[in-house]
Amino acid sequence: MTLLLEDKVAFVSGAGRGIGAAAARLFAREGARVLLAARTEEQLRAVTEDIRTHGGEADFVICDLADAASVRAAVDRVVSVYGRLDVAFNNGATITPPGESTERDFDRLYQVNLRGVWLAMRAQIAAIRATAGRGAIVNNSSIGSLRGNPALPAYGAMKRAVNSLTESAAISYGPENIRINAIAPGNTRTEMIETWESTSPGLVERLIANCPLRRQAAPEEIAEAAAWLLSDRSSFVTGTVLRVDGGAGS
Repeated sequence: MTLLLEDKVAFVSGAGRGIGAAAARLFAREGARVLLAARTEEQLRAVTEDIRTHGGEADFVICDLADAASVRAAVDRVVSVYGRLDVAFNNGATITPPGESTERDFDRLYQVNLRGVWLAMRAQIAAIRATAGRGAIVNNSSIGSLRGNPALPAYGAMKRAVNSLTESAAISYGPENIRINAIAPGNTRTEMIETWESTSPGLVERLIANCPLRRQAAPEEIAEAAAWLLSDRSSFVTGTVLRVDGGAGS
């Protein structure tokens, strides 16, 4: 059977840990050449070396999603290393403490979680147009974007805006054979959830109790959804926000 992302060149942000690292490993196993992007070189290097050790092809670039020049340079890097760009997973994000956000918190969430995605999409669309000619982008949103989120109101607002960007871009670039979708993960075993748990003891248990599958997702399960949406097997899917939440949003 043909691998899911065979002969694709993939860009993954937030690839040093969590869902991004799981996605980078999975995309490589599924046949893609992968450029990993994040802020922490040590984490990127470790994931890249792990991919190479297991027979995959990968490289990395330091990227700060709050810095426009850094985002553009990271996308340019994938073209310079691999000659083109086929697919991209905009996974990188930041979080602030639960509760009411400060102005500084709000600005940081906007810069990374919304503006950073917008900047990345612009650069990726230009790169796909100039090289592969067709492709796919997946933005990582959140189940918290689909309903009121009093614990993380600004975070949820930025992710809801990512959904809107995704839907609008899908309409704009569909005629060019560039598909754009988003995934909305639920409770996933990541450092972000662990950080939230440390300030809200019992959080994970409450989230599991509200999930019909009665468990957390592994990062690899979220990565599988992104891989499918980026692959040609989802060739008639665009403009969707796919829940990957174990039924918690039902």
